[in-house]
Amino acid sequence: MQSFHPQGKRSLGFDTPFRQQSGPVRTRKGAQVLPGFATQLAAIASQTSQDGVAGGLQAKAEQKTPLLGVQLAERVSSPVRHAASLPQSGEIEPVVLVSQFQMETLNCGPPPRMWYACPPHMSSSAPETEEAPRRSDVRNIAIIAHVDHGKTTLVDGFLRQAGSFRTGEVVADCAMDSNDLERERGITILAKFTAITWKGTRINIVDTPGHADFGGEVERVLKMVDSVLLLVDAFEGPMPQTRFVTRKALALGLRPILVVNKIDRAGCDPDGAVNDTFDLFCALGATEEQLDFPVVYASGREGYAIKNLNDERKDLSPMLDLVVQAAPPPLADMDAPLAMHVATLDYDDYLGYVAIGRMLSGRIRQGERALCVHRDGSREEFRVAKILGYQSLKRFELQEAVAGDICAITGMHDLTVGETITEIARPVVLPLLEIEEPTVKMQFMSNNGPFSGHEGKFVTSRNIRERLFKELKANVALRVLETDSPDTFEVLGRGELHLSVLIETMRREGYELMVSQPQVIFKEGPNGEKLEPYEELVIDLDEAYNGPVIEELGRRGGRMQEMGPAGEGRTRLEYVIPSRGLIGYRSQFLTDTRGTGILNHNFTHYGPYAGTFKGRTNGVLIAQDPGQTNTYALFYLQERGALLLPPGVPVYGGQIVGLHARGNDIIVNPSKAKKLTNIRTTAADEKLFLTPPLALTLEAALELINEDELVEVTPKSIRLRKRILDHNERKRVEKARDQGLEG
Repeated sequence: MQSFHPQGKRSLGFDTPFRQQSGPVRTRKGAQVLPGFATQLAAIASQTSQDGVAGGLQAKAEQKTPLLGVQLAERVSSPVRHAASLPQSGEIEPVVLVSQFQMETLNCGPPPRMWYACPPHMSSSAPETEEAPRRSDVRNIAIIAHVDHGKTTLVDGFLRQAGSFRTGEVVADCAMDSNDLERERGITILAKFTAITWKGTRINIVDTPGHADFGGEVERVLKMVDSVLLLVDAFEGPMPQTRFVTRKALALGLRPILVVNKIDRAGCDPDGAVNDTFDLFCALGATEEQLDFPVVYASGREGYAIKNLNDERKDLSPMLDLVVQAAPPPLADMDAPLAMHVATLDYDDYLGYVAIGRMLSGRIRQGERALCVHRDGSREEFRVAKILGYQSLKRFELQEAVAGDICAITGMHDLTVGETITEIARPVVLPLLEIEEPTVKMQFMSNNGPFSGHEGKFVTSRNIRERLFKELKANVALRVLETDSPDTFEVLGRGELHLSVLIETMRREGYELMVSQPQVIFKEGPNGEKLEPYEELVIDLDEAYNGPVIEELGRRGGRMQEMGPAGEGRTRLEYVIPSRGLIGYRSQFLTDTRGTGILNHNFTHYGPYAGTFKGRTNGVLIAQDPGQTNTYALFYLQERGALLLPPGVPVYGGQIVGLHARGNDIIVNPSKAKKLTNIRTTAADEKLFLTPPLALTLEAALELINEDELVEVTPKSIRLRKRILDHNERKRVEKARDQGLEG
């Protein structure tokens, strides 16, 4: 159906032009309505409970000759409904109600107080009768790619090319990765915004994460831009995350610009990468216009781009010129009602909540009063304290922002990602953002161990609950569920990395908590069958390690799809594998490939339950009593398996101090001291040597534990422990469980 969006060249006065309607129209309930204002109003009048208004419209409809490309799909005089009640998809049927002049002419009372609107890439593809205004001085683009294909490095090159840094200024690599976690891990976690000016055109750039676990960030920001730079590694070609982000971009109707990056890498195949990307576009159902994508070859690290492989390699000017030429200017109706989607948010101790997003229509000035329509339907009027724009690595204050700009607005008391900022007099509600469902869950609980409160600042379940629900405001891919236990919360996310980043962030903020083993989220099929998530797995490894990896993936339920060469002496394996099979596999994979393998995976679909998998093959060494580890005790324990703790570390009963070489758990005493007697032996002064303990990161600890174990996370320590600390009680529970299984 025809849809109104605030970028269209429309006014809301009596002379409001509307699109002409041709062909049948699908109403919200699926009925086919013939063209014509009278017929449309008569059909929709039957769907509303406002009999008086509907009757007036129906009676007066035949007297009006103009065809209006609108549908009265909501109650005319009813209170405003929030967009949360509408279908959450790209085919949402937003409507605009008739103007005040037309309502008064039909004697139907005053006009409605709010219009439902949609962004231009969600509107109907039917031709408009009138071209909407565009801002030729602005381009809005996002950079999307698989992890480690060079997005953030390319943004650094853009900033240097545009002269954003003064001569001699020292700028760190991957300058956009400002978060401490991002710099430590070398990945992008949160979408970042910047802007450059190139030959009189302002280019707003959004740098997106590459990991599939942070795909919610990508899905949000794609709705802010008019085009995307799709980066593909010239050596690796399209990878699993490339498919994910490309599918999202194509579904929104965006026309990508293909950037074949890292052409300076030895053994790369730029032409093969282009051909593989074209095949990917075809497989994803791209339109003819999207298949006709421009291509540019580049090396973000070396700082050059070329349109043809034989061109001279100087700088990134060809790519920036192509962005200005190929990326469509944003639709920008500055006279339409103000509409801004909150794509992400920040919090400042001085400014409060900072709403970041794209101005879809209208304009806003500092000091004006605006309306924030919240997710639950409530509306908050606020005064715009500051409007901030982006340039290079800095934010600066603006007096006014207009349609087409990407900016930040402050002044509201409460805010959640996906909400709408609009005018008070002519409010517009945008549909809520649709994000793919989570596939992994974990339990977060307050720390009830003997060392609780020794290292952390926030310990209670109330502190943890407040922090988790605060995270929901910005992290739309996250879900938090309360359980029967008041100190336990079930947290659902897009993957292990997604949840581990949240845990690490809370840990650095001073929180103490315990978390359980990650588990996949099962679903029930249409016939009552059990379904579980499956992932696409791509592995690059040396040929010498093919055997152990293939054997282990087969044991974990993986099905090989393709096996082929990936350069000299390397092999590429492609699998479809249950998500359960990948939990705890990464560390073993690195061991099997001696640290030389590369593993990437991405969620694809829900499929049949693959049966039970054997978990960790090793048992654990459990501390018997509270104490402090010492060299004497650990020296004799290291013969039983691998140690997790060095000497001089406090432990408590039920804590895991090592991995047993066999499959059963044993209780040990890591605090046992050497008996001091007056009897001399030849071994009295023997020097004891300890094997270095395994250094566990948070991700490694989450992969290591079983269902009956927990990871205790504090600002200073990461400990492994049994869920039940008391040895006798744990034995009774295990015995009862085994008897239940036998029965």
